[in-house]
Amino acid sequence: MKRPIHTLRGDAYFPSWLQLFVNRNAESFAYPLHDHDFVEFVYISEGKGFHHIADGVQPVRKGDFFVIPIGVSHVFRPTAPDPAGSPLVVYNCVASADLLLRLGRSAIDPDIAAYLVALADTGMSVVSGTDADGAVERLFLELHREFMLPGTGSADLLCALLLRLIVTLRRSTSAAASRSRDEAFPSEFSALLAYLDRNAHQELTLAELAAIGRWSERHLRRLFLRHTGQTYYRYLQNLRVRRGCELLRTTDWKVGVVAESVGYKDIDAFNATFKRTTGATPSEYRRRAKAFGPDAPSDKPE
Repeated sequence: MKRPIHTLRGDAYFPSWLQLFVNRNAESFAYPLHDHDFVEFVYISEGKGFHHIADGVQPVRKGDFFVIPIGVSHVFRPTAPDPAGSPLVVYNCVASADLLLRLGRSAIDPDIAAYLVALADTGMSVVSGTDADGAVERLFLELHREFMLPGTGSADLLCALLLRLIVTLRRSTSAAASRSRDEAFPSEFSALLAYLDRNAHQELTLAELAAIGRWSERHLRRLFLRHTGQTYYRYLQNLRVRRGCELLRTTDWKVGVVAESVGYKDIDAFNATFKRTTGATPSEYRRRAKAFGPDAPSDKPE
């Protein structure tokens, strides 16, 4: 089943005085897969979890940063549906294409000017990296503080801070200054996580998954522990519960149908696993989600 993608509009977040928005947000499973008409700069401030990007899945932890271009579908998820036990806290700085183009016209360095123009367009890939010396975190903290407590000249100061952030991220991810994340996180394993994400409802044993990836079971166990912090079966269980949360929020299917759709033939096993993982029964979770309004736009972009 293809999951729906929500589109977030910058007009819902930008203040009247600047096409820029900054927030600090604890991620949860209530947020849907989405894309947006603005560019999003993200810094992982606390915890660890997963970043679902289009058809891929990537583990994330404190210190990681991302540049999410216009039109790219993604969502951040904590490691488990209970955010209290497994928090994933991020800083978001989102900017309109128009603002990036204005910054590009004022940039002196031709590489930075061209990069700003490219960011304002569609078709770019997600950029990611790790904050090696704390510079990225400090800039997000300054951006957040200035946005939350604006004063005289805040619009100009925020634009200057955004330009500093973009230059810093550009330097961090350049070929000469960055280490390849592919070496630390094999692309083959990322593809396997994406495959598992699409087929979590099926009865997939570790041996079958290892055969698909052409690894030994022992090596695949090590890959899951190293890159997700979980065993294969715990990762699969959390994936199924996350999908169950999504179906409970977005459909009126009976709990038994939801359980079967995510891979549980025994509804009692699904109920027990769901409550142990989220702290609520499926029916309780649905009532809370309906009261919250799952189709209403979030007031905090991810």
